[in-house]
Amino acid sequence: MGFFKQVVDFIKKASIPSFRFENNHFYFKLRDDTFYEYDLKEYDMKTRHDSYVIEAYTLSNEDIYLEYMKTDPNTSWNGEALSLYQDFFKEKLFIKSFETLETKKIGTYTFKSFKIDESFVLHMIHIFMGRSDVIIIDMKGDLYKNLLFRLDGNYLYKYDEEEKGSVNFNISMVKENNLRSFFG
Repeated sequence: MGFFKQVVDFIKKASIPSFRFENNHFYFKLRDDTFYEYDLKEYDMKTRHDSYVIEAYTLSNEDIYLEYMKTDPNTSWNGEALSLYQDFFKEKLFIKSFETLETKKIGTYTFKSFKIDESFVLHMIHIFMGRSDVIIIDMKGDLYKNLLFRLDGNYLYKYDEEEKGSVNFNISMVKENNLRSFFG
């Protein structure tokens, strides 16, 4: 009986998603199966549609831009989701210089910091959850540094003195998939 309980407990832990959004809060699963809660305050949300996705939306406020994409089980990406998004982001915002300052991978999370056009720092978080991808642009760095520190207690944030960017945009990979074939 103990073996089956261990198997059931393992499956329950594995099925808890790394990310969820509810009641104006993001919840990020940490290594000890607790959650880091981030209050989004006011935001604008847009549902996105494509024949290859089950659920998709973009969400934004003055500090955060998020794109959530849950693809159909018969859908595959035509590249690595984060790399495709970085190229898309750079192209849509007419960015000339997109220098990677930092990359950290922890479980299903990938954290990246960029120097944009040699003038300001921007942070990106990618969360891979099987059929779902979440890409977050953090303009101020608060979510980035706090979540990364909770996942890696030794992490030291180096960008407090750097100028942070503020990007106001309305782009979506899902919205442009039929023109660009990010997945199919």
